[in-house]
Amino acid sequence: MNGISRRTILTTGLLGGAAASCTRKPEMTPLTSPSEAAGGIFAHGVASGDPARDSVVLWTRVTTDATEPFPVVWEMAADKDFTDARGKGEAIASAASDWTVKAVAYDLSPGETYYYRFRVGDAYSPTGRTRTLPTGPIDKARFAIISCSNFPFGFFNVYDLISRQEGIEAIVHLGDYIYEYGGDGYGGEMGAKLGRPHDPAHECVTLDDYRRRHAQYKADAASQAAHAAHPLIAIWDDHETSNNSWKDGAENHDPASEGDWQTRKRAALQAYYEWLPIREPEPGRAREAIFRAFSYGDLLTLTALETRLMARAQQFEYSDVVPTLKTPEDIERFRNDILWDPSREMMGAAQSEFVAKTLKDSVASGQPWQLIANQVIMAEVIAPDLRPHVTEEDIVELEKQWSSARAFVQSSGLGLPTNFDAWDGYPAARERFYDIVEEAGSNGLVVVTGDTHTWWANDLEKRDGSPVGVELGTHSVTSPSPYRKSFLGGKGAEYALLTNKENKSVRYLSGEDHGFIDLEFRRDGAHAKFMAVDTIESPSYNAFEKAAFSIKRGDGHSKFSGVKDVSLKETVLFYKS
Repeated sequence: MNGISRRTILTTGLLGGAAASCTRKPEMTPLTSPSEAAGGIFAHGVASGDPARDSVVLWTRVTTDATEPFPVVWEMAADKDFTDARGKGEAIASAASDWTVKAVAYDLSPGETYYYRFRVGDAYSPTGRTRTLPTGPIDKARFAIISCSNFPFGFFNVYDLISRQEGIEAIVHLGDYIYEYGGDGYGGEMGAKLGRPHDPAHECVTLDDYRRRHAQYKADAASQAAHAAHPLIAIWDDHETSNNSWKDGAENHDPASEGDWQTRKRAALQAYYEWLPIREPEPGRAREAIFRAFSYGDLLTLTALETRLMARAQQFEYSDVVPTLKTPEDIERFRNDILWDPSREMMGAAQSEFVAKTLKDSVASGQPWQLIANQVIMAEVIAPDLRPHVTEEDIVELEKQWSSARAFVQSSGLGLPTNFDAWDGYPAARERFYDIVEEAGSNGLVVVTGDTHTWWANDLEKRDGSPVGVELGTHSVTSPSPYRKSFLGGKGAEYALLTNKENKSVRYLSGEDHGFIDLEFRRDGAHAKFMAVDTIESPSYNAFEKAAFSIKRGDGHSKFSGVKDVSLKETVLFYKS
């Protein structure tokens, strides 16, 4: 390395000063997000989703002062001009569903692109483009992986960038499609600065609140462009209901002032199903059970998980755990017994059975790849010791954003996970998932993850160190990363490098630059491009490729085979043993 030792590269700048970037200047593409959304009675645009081999869900909403239900016509064609008609039908708009309209277009051909629109009288909606699942032999499948679209934190330039892509099979949204906070909560200050405050101004609790919040997000022009361009496969995380939600509650839910959790959850889920192009649950199936699978020819199966509302046990909080760790024995007991309690569930029995069957069927059919759409970080990530590097002023500032910040910093040298609200907080459940993958015989597992507003490339390993597959974490559409440069008193980027250095499973970690993962599968390998935008504080932005990773199958599992477009220091960390 031209006389520069590996040790020098890894130690220079890690929470001790500026890190050398050693990265080529990325090629920038100047772009501007659309400033005008759809108008008239179809002011929230159109969307499609949950594709199948012969059908797809079509969605719109009618802006009306009507009081009685009325029909809305949908049309499907093979061309933009609708000269080659492929289907037509009616759906009912009514106040019961907030005047949203969902129709399932059937009798379609597999692996085909279609165009669709809606009509009320002589008024037509914008035209959308969608695609059905392919069957038989296919050469490739390409997805746009996104997460965490918080309206006040910035312009949806990432949505706009995705809308410009050709050859995308589907947008896979990994959760936090909306955020529930009010103007005095997370993102409120930035929303006021950018002229993007949340509507309603208060936190979402009731059905009307959640409906208005979804309506605000769907009224955004860039969001409309992305939804019209590609079908959507969506799973929720926590903010579609409330922050750090679990089976029986949420961190950001106060029963004393906000009422019964189950009532709030039902309201949030009703609005979610109304406002997204997602199939309604089958009779007898709970709305929480959104886990489902999508098969792409002979190449891969995408399995979408639900890890929030069906079975998840309550999260540990650093502020509760740390005061109990008074001796080395306390720490060992927490790490090995309490944290690994087998009753701490994530998926539940019904979902585990579904995932096991789906993966087995995929492997048995000869598909080389199994793609998992997942909400929270799956790889083990242990917190590095921050105490020598973080000042009291840093902690005080951090506490304004995170109530457990002091406890986290004080305990960061104890070998505990960085994040309890991830699979690290449920390691026995994670091990059970890995057992499912192993028993299915999968040697092409790729997990895509949202939640953290951070780019990740991680190895997935069982407790005994045996490899299972790889994980790719996407940054956010707008939400800020805890690993961004301005975090921890300006030490956020160094914190990312230190976390990477101290964790064998972490190959790449960066909190800079919002974006999405452009993920393409072929029979002989997969390629992930981390596509980024340079700003979300203006609708005028530059787009660029931030990093790229190659993935191959071999030795009974998927694994990373290469990296490009990252700094010298990041390259060394990627190849660390």
